[in-house]
Formats: sequence, C-alpha cells, structure tokens
Amino acid sequence: MRNKGTIIAAAALVICLLAAPALAQGIKERMLERLPAVTALLAEGAVGENNQGFLEFRGPEKQADVVRGENADRAEVYDAIARKTSTTADLVGQRRADHIARQAPAGTWLQDPSGTWYRK
Repeated sequence: MRNKGTIIAAAALVICLLAAPALAQGIKERMLERLPAVTALLAEGAVGENNQGFLEFRGPEKQADVVRGENADRAEVYDAIARKTSTTADLVGQRRADHIARQAPAGTWLQDPSGTWYRK
C-alpha cells in the first residue's frame, strides 16, 4: 500500500506530460523506468519531495544519478506546462509539490511551503 501514493503521483505527472506530446515521448519512458528506484528512495527516507516539486536528499546521496535524472525531467515538464498555461515553471512546481504532498503515502518526507521538513 505504501507505493500506491507514489504510483498515483507518478501517474498524475505522466498525465501532465500528455499535455505536451512532443516532450512526453522520452521523458515519460525515463520517468517510468526510474519509478521503482524513486519509490524505493522515498520509502526508505533517503529523499523527500520538496516544496518546489523536486526530489531532495534527506541523507547520504544514494543513487544520485536517479535523483538528478528525475529532477531534470520534472524541470522539463514544468517548463512545458508553464509555457502552455502562460505561467512560470516555479508556480507549476509549487502546485505539483502540493499535489504530491496530498497523494504521498505515510512515511514520505515532505517540505511545507515555509521550508520545514516533516514526515507524513
């Protein structure tokens, strides 16, 4: 059950990708390939979801390439959505962070809007 929230969050991000079909091709595949590793990192508390919609290390930088790749793809998605909706990538990321926080399973590290970390 712990992975259900992470899977829902990933599915929601994939849906966002569908808003930009040209962008979605490679990013969707990479994100789905990384999903098991990201889910494991979140479950063990090695990373958390920050208030900007990105993964952030909470301890030793374990599987840093996975986190860097995930954050790079998220940044591309946020930029594409921002262009499509005439807003900023920062605002898209903040909204995504709020959605992630609501959907995250218990035990996930999250960062509130003020920057304080908490465990759901």
